[in-house]
Amino acid sequence: MRLGTSLPDDPSPAIRTRRLSAGASLLAGVSLAAMLIAGLPAAAQDASANGSLGDLLATQAATSDQRMVLEADTLVYDIDTEQVSAVGNVVIYYGDYVLVAERVEVDRRTQMVTAIGSVELTEPGGNIVRSERVELADDLSRGVVEAFEVVTSQRTAFRSARATREGDDVTTFEDSTYLPCVDCDGVKGKEPIWRIKARRIIHKQGEQTVTMRDASFEFLGVPIAWVPVLTQPDPTVRRKTGFLAPSPVYNDDLGLGVVVPYFWALAPNMDLTFRPAVYSRQGFLADAEFRHRLIDGAYSIRVAGIHQSDPDAFDGTSGDVQNRAALFSTGEFKINQRWKWGWDIAVASDRSFLNDYDLPKASNDAAISDLYLIGAGNRSRFEAHAYGILVQQEDEAFNGVALQPQDVDLQDKQPFVHPVVDYYKVFDQQIAGGEVKLEGNFTSLTRQEDDIFAFGVGDERFRGVGGTFTRASADVSWRRRFVDPLGQVFTPFAGVSGDVFYSTLHDDSTANIDEGAFGRVMPRIGLEYSYPILAQSALGTQVFEPIAQLIVRPDEMLLGEVPNEDSQSLVFDETSLFDIDKFSGFDREEGGTRLNVGLRNTTNLAIGGSISALIGQSFHLAGRNSYAADNVYGTGLDSGLASDKSDYVAGLSIATGQGLQFGARARFDDEDFSVQRAEAQLLGLSGPLTASLTYAFLREQPDLGITTNRSELQSAVSLRLDANWRIFGSTRFDIINDNFVRDAVGIAYDDEAFSVSLSYAEDRTRANGEPIDRTVFLQLGFRTLGDISASADVLD
Repeated sequence: MRLGTSLPDDPSPAIRTRRLSAGASLLAGVSLAAMLIAGLPAAAQDASANGSLGDLLATQAATSDQRMVLEADTLVYDIDTEQVSAVGNVVIYYGDYVLVAERVEVDRRTQMVTAIGSVELTEPGGNIVRSERVELADDLSRGVVEAFEVVTSQRTAFRSARATREGDDVTTFEDSTYLPCVDCDGVKGKEPIWRIKARRIIHKQGEQTVTMRDASFEFLGVPIAWVPVLTQPDPTVRRKTGFLAPSPVYNDDLGLGVVVPYFWALAPNMDLTFRPAVYSRQGFLADAEFRHRLIDGAYSIRVAGIHQSDPDAFDGTSGDVQNRAALFSTGEFKINQRWKWGWDIAVASDRSFLNDYDLPKASNDAAISDLYLIGAGNRSRFEAHAYGILVQQEDEAFNGVALQPQDVDLQDKQPFVHPVVDYYKVFDQQIAGGEVKLEGNFTSLTRQEDDIFAFGVGDERFRGVGGTFTRASADVSWRRRFVDPLGQVFTPFAGVSGDVFYSTLHDDSTANIDEGAFGRVMPRIGLEYSYPILAQSALGTQVFEPIAQLIVRPDEMLLGEVPNEDSQSLVFDETSLFDIDKFSGFDREEGGTRLNVGLRNTTNLAIGGSISALIGQSFHLAGRNSYAADNVYGTGLDSGLASDKSDYVAGLSIATGQGLQFGARARFDDEDFSVQRAEAQLLGLSGPLTASLTYAFLREQPDLGITTNRSELQSAVSLRLDANWRIFGSTRFDIINDNFVRDAVGIAYDDEAFSVSLSYAEDRTRANGEPIDRTVFLQLGFRTLGDISASADVLD
């Protein structure tokens, strides 16, 4: 006797399934499928007891606390064979799992569950398990899966010809393959360039291990590496003690080497990673990192050291010593939802150790250590930092650029900042209809020696003064915007800043800076006016906007009497034309009465794209011109602002919307309109070609020690030969000296699973008679495995 039930279009009947162990393997996908399918025998038993499937469905819908929802064209129960079958477009929902198959059968006598035909299981994490046939015992003690595939949410895949399950926690896979991507590069059916194959994989769920036997790494279908046995944690394990993938290294100074990391999981929230390295020329490098995660944050400590076998490889640098070491530490902890504190520390025994051995913070001019406290509100922010600076340049690095005194070590010229504090707040409450803003800063630092560069007999400029310098500053500003019926925009503003200074100089400092305590107050009041005018033409829609800004304030106080640590960077261009104070920090405060005027134009082209331009000038109307005052730093000299009538500044930006962009800015002399400073960049993208061309010019600034004009041209280009191959190159050319400063050329292959690049570069930036730096660089990238890189110097 056979009982058949045809289901309506959207029946969504619910049947109860018993809860199964959650220790199933994500790797296999077998147990996950069973968690859904194995619930069906319980439904069959209940159906037999109740006498009809209709009664069963109604009963289970009312009583189930963990429901399985089944959709199928037909649900069949065969009383004679004691089989329950869901046939045609079968979809089973269980929690966040979804199983799709052409047919699902449950045999009560053998207690086996079988899913047949285009079986696909979607897991909560996004993984997809595919197979043509899955057969399992309802208690998961045994089973067979044929020709199945697991596709992860990261679009990696695992395939196996056959999988068998024996016992409660051991699954064996025959003839298995790991793929780093499926449908690679978005192309349906495209296979990756490399894969890992294994004759047999044994997954022990209880031990959470996966053992590969007779495993080989294949590249372009050719085995290039083989291991007889490899055991690693299964995907359910995030942290497990064991060796990590080794990394080969080659460098002329180090020789041929290999880094073999070992990870030690001390506890769920604590681990230790050893990264020992052996180099044929320098010997053994010890490197260990400890990490600890706490409830409110985490920290790490890393130490590295070596007793070099051949220090002469680093002859002429600070690395020419036998014993070298470094210490790194990071940490960050939350105080509450708005506040956090932390640190980032790097110290080394010499300046080049981090770069020579590719340690953290390598390849920078300086490694900066930072201890910080940060808080953020809805319209406010607080930051406090203490900084220490480890110089990673040799003293002679400045030769040829300026006559750097060699009797003072570069490290002694670096300040220790203890601390610098910034506070910013925009008040919710308006005053006289305008916005009120508060900015504050506290800075305290110590420098062991004067940081001076000389550029002639008796001519020198300070970059820093040896001694201790402390300043506390506060600035309160108010601004309101009015628009009249004609469209004219009036923005009055006012503000006041106050500073307290205290400075002491080292005995051997030569700076002409006063010592002791000082105070300064700078009030200001001003008005900004603009009148946007809209015009329509065949060219497009244009907005012309004349702008004028008047600022009235007294002369700058304490000019040249206190150190200047944060206001030395001064670039006058169209972006800073309407800055109320054009100095970059708090140590300097612009004084006197100044008028800034300009004309802005924005055009939205009828053919697509846009053009924006601004030209303007600044006028010193009354009082002492802060930018014309000479002092030990020279900030403001040769800036274009030193005269009562400034240089002209202009900027232009063109976006075609067709893959071509152009931007330029320039500063022109106020008398003869000669170019004082200029920058221009052209970016283009057309089909397979991407290119950029950058031009920079800076006229001589003798007051700052720049005695000749500087002009450079930089270019970069990348040409894609096909979907994967590209060639690239770059160059930097010194127009004044007719010399290529740096150039590079290379070829690369990129796809989703694999990348490789080979490049050759020449560097002549030292310009001190040393041989040209010629370097060959090779980098390999394997998706999910990591990167391998090597470089070699090619001498003249």
